[in-house]
Order: sequence, then C-alpha cells, then structure tokens
Amino acid sequence: MRIIDAHHHFWKYTAEEFGWIDDSMSAIRRDFLPADLKSAMDAAGVDGVISVEARSILGETGFLLEHARQNPWVYGVVGKAPLSQGKSAVEEYLAKTLPGADKLVGVRDVLQGSPIEVFSDATFNDGLSALAPHNLVFDLCIYHNQMQATIELVDRHPEQRFVLDHIGKPNIKDNVLEPWATQFRSLAERDNVFCKLSGMVTEADPTNWTAEQLQPYFDTALDAFGPKRLMFGSDWPVCLVGVEYPDWLSTVKTLADGLSESEQADFYGNTVLKAYRIDAD
Repeated sequence: MRIIDAHHHFWKYTAEEFGWIDDSMSAIRRDFLPADLKSAMDAAGVDGVISVEARSILGETGFLLEHARQNPWVYGVVGKAPLSQGKSAVEEYLAKTLPGADKLVGVRDVLQGSPIEVFSDATFNDGLSALAPHNLVFDLCIYHNQMQATIELVDRHPEQRFVLDHIGKPNIKDNVLEPWATQFRSLAERDNVFCKLSGMVTEADPTNWTAEQLQPYFDTALDAFGPKRLMFGSDWPVCLVGVEYPDWLSTVKTLADGLSESEQADFYGNTVLKAYRIDAD
C-alpha cells in the first residue's frame, strides 16, 4: 500500500516570517528542508508528499516548486496566488508561474482568523474563480467557527475543487464536537470538497493528548467524507510540537483500524492523488 502525506511544509526559519511560531512551539524554530523530511518519511514508511505553503507570500510558490523539481517524492505543491487582488491579478500571476510548473496542483489562502466578511468579499471570490480553469485545487485553512462561512464560500464555486485542511480545526483541546460536527457534515455533502486528516494534535493539547480523545473527531470525519474523500496528512513539522512523524502515522493507523484494505488504499494514497489530479504511477 502506497502512503502519501497530503500536508507538510518546508521552510527556512526567520522570526519575521514565522511570527505565528510562539514560545510554546519553540521546537520548530529552525529550518525544515527536504533532507529532514525524507529522513522522517523513511522512518515512518511514507512514499510521497504534498508540499503546502506556510508563509502566505507569493515567493514561496517558487521555493516549494524548486524543492519539488529536485525531489521526485514531492508529488505536488500547494502554493500561493494573489486571490485578494481579483481574477486579472491571479491570471497574470499564473501565466508567469504555470509554464514548467507541472507540480503546482493547488493554491492556499490561510483564512483562519480572517473576518467573516473576507469569505464573501467580491474581489477575493473573483480571484478564486480563476483557479478552476487551470485545474488548481483551493486548500481551505479555517477555524471551526468559520465553517458556516466556508460552506457559503464553497457554494459560490460549484466548479472548484476544495480540500479542507486539518478537518476544519475543531476544538479538540476542550473535547467540543458541536456545532463543528453538524456543520462539518453539511460541508461534506458538497462532493467537490475533500478533507485532510491532519493537524489534530495541535488542536488538542500537544503535551497531553491521547488517541482516544481524537477518535470521535476521526470517526466524524470518516463518516462524513468516507475514505474516497478523506486523506492522511502529517502537518510536519508543525506536528513535532506534540508528536514525532512515525508516531503520528501509528496513531492514525490506530484511529483507522476498522478500514478495509481497499479503504486504506484510498485513505492513505489514492484520495490525495484524485483530489489533486496527480498521476504518480
């Protein structure tokens, strides 16, 4: 069975660009580059990965694409585009970026913490409308209290494929399921939306979490999306504040113990290839 990690980051650390890494996350205040990840992948038995932007700057797309060109086990890149500047700006940016960038499979805007008004902003939505004609996914990075606005955003773009990062960041730390679970199930009714089973440890207490605590959230995600639209992800190196890479995969295997062989093949590999339309054969 092929295992593909649907969500990780590379970076060269600077305090200015990574201000979100606070003192509680000091363990990841350093560079994380392909050699570091390959070592962790080999220890865990992971075959390939998707690189996702982490700095919310346009220049990061080229940085990630260069690593992808040099490392065949990086199957795809989710980069950045100037969505907030509207469709013409996105088209101009993609015209410069896409030639020779076969591994650019998606775009992300970190919407978590953004005002709800951003989700309905006309210029932002105009920019987002430029992605589907280029076969690019839009990764949704939100907090659980933005789920309803996310549903409305998705409904404005029925031709666009979306991937929800980190199961929508529910309040795992306080063991709160609602209203996240109900709204999450509603989002999953849109068949153009996929979901990453990632980022759960950091939404719990990274120093005091258990697989049992995560189980209800995994069960909700699996029931809502099914293994053909739910995919494994690590959120490495962010996950390292609470769990090592091989241990996270072992935890997920415990959570997903009831999956059949064919369901495991989808959850751990086939779904990410389908969502991002990657030919990795």
